[in-house]
Amino acid sequence: MTHLQEELFKLQDTVYRNFHSSLMPGVDKEAVIGVRTPVLRAFAKKFSKTEEAEQFMTELPHKYYEENNLHMMLIGQIKGYDECISELEKFLPYIDNWATCDSPLPKCFDKNKEDVLEWAKNWIATDATYVKRYGMGVMMRLFLDEDFKEEYIQLVASVKSEEYYVNMMIAWYMATALAKQWDAAIPYIQERKLSEWVHRKSIQKAVESYRITPEQKEYLKGLR
Repeated sequence: MTHLQEELFKLQDTVYRNFHSSLMPGVDKEAVIGVRTPVLRAFAKKFSKTEEAEQFMTELPHKYYEENNLHMMLIGQIKGYDECISELEKFLPYIDNWATCDSPLPKCFDKNKEDVLEWAKNWIATDATYVKRYGMGVMMRLFLDEDFKEEYIQLVASVKSEEYYVNMMIAWYMATALAKQWDAAIPYIQERKLSEWVHRKSIQKAVESYRITPEQKEYLKGLR
């Protein structure tokens, strides 16, 4: 066991481990240490200042789920945009679960949206499940507000996949689009442009959202 792994095991919460591992059916329970996110985040802030952190980011793949999350947290702390993208490109192919994939986006993305958009398009076009999901997550988080264009919905809605975690992200994106850009998103539901499973899941997630009005929810229920 490496020194880092020993430090992570000192932070272990076995009750949390049992609970959280049950939410990730594709991840071996033995690969989950059981470190709560706020605890790991605090650890990451201190760890990022060490020489060990730099070495850790070159040692891929990692053994434990928490090591993957730590890696994403370290990338998120990189202030230089080019370096951040470089490190992200190296790491994305190693992501093997939805929770690591859905980590908060690096803050430097906010000031480089034009370039981030091109990267997101490339990630969505890949065959790797979690790289594709990450790209769609970027579109959902950064490009459904003031930077929104109608063509962005088509970018995500046109994705066809047999992968559960890809389809779940499409549904999550569509539900969020319905909440933020109703007029642009609703035709995709009205005209049943999505696969049947994604169509129904999008409606379900939208109906469960507090950001959708009661009137909109009733209308969506009629489109199931």
